[in-house]
Amino acid sequence: MSDEPAAVERAPEAPLPAATVRRRRWRLPFVWIVPLIAALIAGTLVYNRLQEFGPTITISFRDASGVQRDQTEIRYRGVPVGQVTTVELTPDQQRVVVTAQLRRSAAGLAREGSLFWVVRPEVGFGTVRGLSTVLTGSYIQAIPGHGKTRRDFTGLEHASPTLGRAGLNVILSTRRLGSVRVGSPVVYRGIEVGSITGSRLSRDATAAELEAFIEERYARLVRVGSRFWLVSGVDVNFGLFRGLQINVESLRTLVGGGVEFATPEDGSAAVKDGSLFLLHDRPQPEWLEWHPKLPIAGG
Repeated sequence: MSDEPAAVERAPEAPLPAATVRRRRWRLPFVWIVPLIAALIAGTLVYNRLQEFGPTITISFRDASGVQRDQTEIRYRGVPVGQVTTVELTPDQQRVVVTAQLRRSAAGLAREGSLFWVVRPEVGFGTVRGLSTVLTGSYIQAIPGHGKTRRDFTGLEHASPTLGRAGLNVILSTRRLGSVRVGSPVVYRGIEVGSITGSRLSRDATAAELEAFIEERYARLVRVGSRFWLVSGVDVNFGLFRGLQINVESLRTLVGGGVEFATPEDGSAAVKDGSLFLLHDRPQPEWLEWHPKLPIAGG
């Protein structure tokens, strides 16, 4: 008989119950939906706004009256293309430096040769300019250049109203200016074809010189043999048998005078920009009989 204890038979163990794991889906609380949507919209607007930004430029003016920070616009062809961000005096307090942020689409303005000037309301004798700025405020007008990239510019103090417009510029020399002023019309056969854009003394101060601008459409009317004369607005003639004759030109020439010209029929050559002509006090009778056939550009 064996001394070893008899083996105790154990009952099979029951399997342990498996734990049930529930996967819970993360849910965004409703209270956060609206702020997140607002943040996405704000981020999109900021991104789009930053995409519109172009180069920053500085423009130096002697007088920047009417130019205001975050209000004054830079315009080209009547379209806003930038905005002034700062207006500061130079350290010597002699000039004003205007910093402006251009739009990305107007980056071409940041090039050598670009011109900038402040447009303000101007009311003169027979001339009114920039009247719209009375309600909208002054703005900086721009004309793009074609040179290399540039960030600093010197603004024009006085810009000709014909700046940036195609046409012909001529100089008219006279002994005395008379009633003609800047803005007075230049007339051909009673039709206004240009205007007086400036006046000055000649270099030797022996004559007065007028700068006349002829619109591109009518530039071919001016030839080497053209004759210019003053128009006072009223022409008074008295004859023993004819009596008193008064000829009144247009109201504009009546108020501020003007210039008229005629061209001979000999087919003289066209003139270059900046050509000089003598401005006569009155026309010769034969000038009024000239009837050349000169084609003009379509309107």
